[in-house]
Amino acid sequence: MLLPLAGRPMLDYLLDRIDAVEEIDAIHVVTNERFARDFVGWASQRSGLRPITVWNDGTTSNEDRLGAIGDIRFTMSQAGLEGGDLLVVAGDNLIEYSLEEYVRFWREKREGAAIAVRRVPDPELIKQYGVVELDADDRVVSFEEKPREPRSDLAATAAYLYRAEHAGLIGPYLEAGNPADAPGSFVMWLYRQAPVYGYRFEGGWMDIGDPQQLLEADNRMRARLGLQPRREYSLTP
Repeated sequence: MLLPLAGRPMLDYLLDRIDAVEEIDAIHVVTNERFARDFVGWASQRSGLRPITVWNDGTTSNEDRLGAIGDIRFTMSQAGLEGGDLLVVAGDNLIEYSLEEYVRFWREKREGAAIAVRRVPDPELIKQYGVVELDADDRVVSFEEKPREPRSDLAATAAYLYRAEHAGLIGPYLEAGNPADAPGSFVMWLYRQAPVYGYRFEGGWMDIGDPQQLLEADNRMRARLGLQPRREYSLTP
């Protein structure tokens, strides 16, 4: 998340999108013991519109990690966020759509949670994602992780909006022994308990999970600055 794209930390691009949403009061970043100092250093150098708090969950290995959903609960508890609405976005996502429009869509529904979804027309590529099926009112009616036979061409992305009452269900969800790692697992459980709506966006989105995607994202940002593309990723601008 702190690797540079065209000379700026990847996470800065996400924070630019978050800063545009007037309703957001504060920003919380959760990480582990190994990277906490790096994130604190990054946050101290960034001048944004809202305070950034970095939370170290204290974990040091895959054996004791809390998982993405466990980290959400940890942050809610440490920061006293219980009773508030939440926007949760994975830090390794490069998004180019408007979070303001996403929040507006969610507010207009007047109930439930929301997940950002993007159309993936390639019938083989869509099988690599969580696939969401929506009804005429954009409500999630099915959600499958990497299905063999996808029911739609809408891929789930790691950007979620939770009303306070639904964020409050994260604790019971975990205490029931449900998966703590993938953040989409909570939504797969939640849509059967409460309304969850899918926000269809058309802007760019990348889930940067390997070196090739990192290089592609770097070149995308470099092109916007009029810089030449690179064949190999480098930390230098």
